[in-house]
Amino acid sequence: MSTEHDTAMSVEHLRAEPGARSRTGAAVRWAGTVLTTSVLLAATFVLAVAVLVPRLAGAVPYTVLTGSMQPAYPPGTMIVARPVAADDVALNTVITFQLASGRPEVVTHRVVAIARRPDGELRFQTRGDANDAVDPQWVRPEQVRGALWYAVPRLGYLSELLTGQQRQQGVVAVAAVLLGYAGLMAAGAARDRLRARRAA
Repeated sequence: MSTEHDTAMSVEHLRAEPGARSRTGAAVRWAGTVLTTSVLLAATFVLAVAVLVPRLAGAVPYTVLTGSMQPAYPPGTMIVARPVAADDVALNTVITFQLASGRPEVVTHRVVAIARRPDGELRFQTRGDANDAVDPQWVRPEQVRGALWYAVPRLGYLSELLTGQQRQQGVVAVAAVLLGYAGLMAAGAARDRLRARRAA
């Protein structure tokens, strides 16, 4: 009796092992899927906020290089400025403007005063949040490149490393990977359904 019982337990043990291995394999595959999905979503988010969304909205991303707007926007922050009408610029609006009209150098500071000339044209006085004094020159409407739309900490450093062509290639690459991943998931689901039918 004892020998038969031991043999039965041994058989049951051998039968349980494949199921345990199957569960372990499924857990590993699930963890891999979660990790892959997380990485793809993170990459998609970065490219969306840095390239796609600004382009669709006619906005421009800039990188904060100095500490003049700390603590809200420390160096390395990517800020996205979208076009704004001069009459829509209010006190406390954060604007990106040319240091000199027609020149490429820009600064992002907060509007602290607004004046209107006798001819009706507006002027904006700006100051960095971390600066003790206002900027020496008033800003004319034609110097304003846009008002702050949103900002992403540290993403500016990555944006500085990539050229416009590299950003475009990144968008295409991530889109291709996402489409391929979706295709693999669909194929895997179809294969699992087929196996389930055969097992039934």
